[in-house]
Amino acid sequence: MTLPYEKATSGEKALGEIQKILRAFGCNKFGSMADDEEQTIMVQFEYRGRQCTCKASIRGYAAAYLKEHPPTIYNTDLMAGRGQAKQAAAEKKALEVASVAVYSILRDWIKGQVMAIETGVLTFEGAFLGQIMLPSGKTVLQHVEANKMLALEHTNG
Repeated sequence: MTLPYEKATSGEKALGEIQKILRAFGCNKFGSMADDEEQTIMVQFEYRGRQCTCKASIRGYAAAYLKEHPPTIYNTDLMAGRGQAKQAAAEKKALEVASVAVYSILRDWIKGQVMAIETGVLTFEGAFLGQIMLPSGKTVLQHVEANKMLALEHTNG
């Protein structure tokens, strides 16, 4: 089975497409950054005075890729140390695939959100609420998570 976007080839070219989509939408500021240590890709933009940060995890996609394509490791390989080499090679490939796929996922997600706004399906705030930056420098989502505002209460009954 194929994981969505695992055959993507546009990679960083998708950033140019994101920029075109956001400019056509009316955004006047745009930037992107890859964090190699955190293994994330971030796109930032401003729309009518609202700053947004959209962050995507390369590690998250890589984990999904490994789940879909687990490395074959035999017991005899583990004894000879080849199992670890296969696992490392599989993890490297997963990160390579993910580092291309995540750009396309971000492009398509942003394109979908912009289309929903333009067609009246969602408001800007409804589409990008979690990614809107607060004066504190955190996104709404980061603030909500840090304050456990969506924590589910468990009841016995």
